[in-house]
Amino acid sequence: MGEKNPELPVQSGAVDTHCHLFLMEVEPALAVETARAAGVDRLICVGVDVETSRRSLEIADSIEGVFATAGVHPHDAASFTAGASARVEELLHDPRVIAVGECGLDWFRMRSPREDQIRTLRAHVAMSNGSGKPMVVHVRDAWDDVLSILADAAAERVVIHCFSGDTAVARECVARGYWVSFAGNVTYPKNEHLRRAAAAMPADRLLVETDAPFLAPQAVRGRDNAPNNVVYTLEEIARVREEPLETLVKSTADNARTAFPGLR
Repeated sequence: MGEKNPELPVQSGAVDTHCHLFLMEVEPALAVETARAAGVDRLICVGVDVETSRRSLEIADSIEGVFATAGVHPHDAASFTAGASARVEELLHDPRVIAVGECGLDWFRMRSPREDQIRTLRAHVAMSNGSGKPMVVHVRDAWDDVLSILADAAAERVVIHCFSGDTAVARECVARGYWVSFAGNVTYPKNEHLRRAAAAMPADRLLVETDAPFLAPQAVRGRDNAPNNVVYTLEEIARVREEPLETLVKSTADNARTAFPGLR
């Protein structure tokens, strides 16, 4: 694959359901302009703590086509106090904050103790169910525990961010009514399990994202990722699903609006 972005039809309306514009070296407005030139017209800027959730809302308020989330990442779960919870809930009242999170469990890096991560995830389920807004869930080396907690807490609207499991896990998520989002790592040569999972997904539960500035697709690997690069992910998933790129762009954009009802 070359370095030039695959071409999408004009006004294709692709959606990057997960990026962190506040972490990019370029200005958010320039990143969004570049994404639009690549055919990506909606972006969800995902907060990872109280401050970046607030910053995500500021960006969403200032740039058309950008929406925000509010939540605390499992890396920062130890700092999820009652005060932090109250500030996240306050942000969730804003209509441009369309989801709860990024939240979840990360047993790989373990930057917060397990009990804090579990406590924080349960609190986010309650905020999601209470607000009616979907929750964006991070999972790393913690599938059994995440799925158990989400079931026990009766999570109602779940988006699994940057899916890293296999086909069996993907099917379990779909059986529960979750949406499953694939990032640029689906293009990495070693990740055949992700390509198989993407190929097996029902068309109405599949989402795409960049997780920018992380996880740049193979064609631009080694650089900071950017929202325009979601096109590479779309191209690879369309290939393994043996469907036209335009069809996948439309279906994933439609799914994004279903998964995130606040996305307009």
